[in-house]
Parts: sequence; structure tokens; C-alpha cells
Amino acid sequence: MAEVGTIGRIHHFNLVRLYGFCFEKNLIALVYEYMGNGSLDRYLFHEKKTLGYEKLHEIAVGTARGIAYLHEECQHRIIHYDIKPGNILLDRNFNPKVADFGLAKLSNRDNTHITMTGGRGTPGYAAPELWMPFPITHKCDVYSFGMLLFEIIGRRRNIDIKLAESQEWFPIWVWEKFDTGQLGELMTACGIEEKDKKIAERMIKIALWCVQYRPEIRPIMSVVVKMLEGSVEVPEPDNPFQHFMGGITIAHPVPISQTYNTASISSGSSVMVTSSSIVCATPIMRKYGIELASSNV
Repeated sequence: MAEVGTIGRIHHFNLVRLYGFCFEKNLIALVYEYMGNGSLDRYLFHEKKTLGYEKLHEIAVGTARGIAYLHEECQHRIIHYDIKPGNILLDRNFNPKVADFGLAKLSNRDNTHITMTGGRGTPGYAAPELWMPFPITHKCDVYSFGMLLFEIIGRRRNIDIKLAESQEWFPIWVWEKFDTGQLGELMTACGIEEKDKKIAERMIKIALWCVQYRPEIRPIMSVVVKMLEGSVEVPEPDNPFQHFMGGITIAHPVPISQTYNTASISSGSSVMVTSSSIVCATPIMRKYGIELASSNV
């Protein structure tokens, strides 16, 4: 019923439409508009890549618009908590619709953060503050969108242990190639054609901004939309993975939201992260510091 209460309040072209529901003793059902092309993960992770970059970019823009509506245009801010390819549905024209509001939570606009009673989200997409001692804000959806954007760019899962070690975790491989000026090599490996390289580079920089470790450094979703559309320039991002690579004290650069004079969530100075505060389940997740929920959160 949480999903009915949330999605029943909203209407946007890039959000799946709820037509009705049934809540009886022997039947609980939600009735949504029909999405003829299923979910985005079918097209990103299949060996036969049927969607070109132009269409994938349109899907990224539409998804960002839907999330921006939830965060900035609803009477109460709605935080989705589970943005991932499986929750982006595609209609018969491949227009994206954000779906699955089962984990969503309403928040008053005046609230700078909300209180969590337990972990939410999907490992690999969930923002680190969901499992760490940071304030929880709508910026956790921005992080998840960034991880989704990486998978759109690479048309692969962010974690793939079948690949060479340097390519196992796609986001950090992207950063390393970006930082060393070798994006051309990465784009070749991802099968990105020459005509699509400019837009791919833009999406790479946006994804790197979205997954910045500190929530207040990430842009708000309306700014993400403008960057994807090309109506504003994308500044050079800082290393979002420095807490994995070089020490446990997190730097505090100027938030991109300040660059565009948009609201950002304030917080204290640098945060100390200890190894005991990260709960990991698999060797590759321990290796790259991918946070999972624990029963103690």
C-alpha cells in the first residue's frame, strides 16, 4: 500500500501511471499502464545491443526529468530510493517511465534530511550515506541515477568479474580513463561510434558528478537534466572514488550545485570513514568499497 499512497499523488510523462489497485483478503494487485518494451535492463545487458546512443541519451534525459519531478515539483518531495535499470520501464516508443515506488518516502520540502529506520535500495546503486553516518536526503537518488548512467554509457553491468581486473568495476575504470585523458580507449572498448563520442563524454562527466561521495557535492536533478540536454556546461568533476584510493578523510570541494546557484544540503566538515563502518558481502564489493545494508543500520 506504500506504493499506492506514493504514486497516487503524482502524474508525469516519465513516471509510470497507476490506474487502479485491488486490496482484498486473497488478492493484492496494482494496475499500471502497459509498458510494451519492458524494462531498460533488457536492452543494456543483452548481447545484442538494439538501442543506439541517441535513444539511450533520450532515455537518460527522460529518466532524469521524472526524478527531478519527484524531488522538486511535487507538493511533498518524494525520494525513490531504488533507481536502477530494472525500475525504468519503456513504452512502445521507448519513452522511459520511472517505476516501483515500494521503497519511496515522502519528505516535507523544509526538511534538510530524513530519518531512516533501516537500509533501502539495491547494492551497487544505493548511495553510501544509506549505510553510513551521513544525513539522508534526495541526493541518494542522484547517486543511484549516476550509477544507472554509467550502465547506459557502457551498456554493461557496473560489476562484471568476467572482465580484466582493471575493468571489473566500470565506474572506477571510467574515472581512471577520464583522469588520464584516455576516454577514447574506453569508448572504443564500449563500442561507442565517433558520432556519439561527444554526447558520451558529456554523460561520463555527469555520471561522475552524480556519484560524488559527499551528498552535498552532487547536483540536484533539475541541473542534471539541463546538463544532459546541453543547456549548461558540465564542469570538470573531481575524483568521486578518492575515499577508496587514497586515505579515509574525504575532501570537501565546492559543490556543483553552488556552481549553478541551486539549493544544496549543508553539512559539517570532513568525515572520517573507518573500515568497520562499511559492510561488504563479496570480494569485489570489499575491493571497491561498495556498501551493503547491515542489520545494525
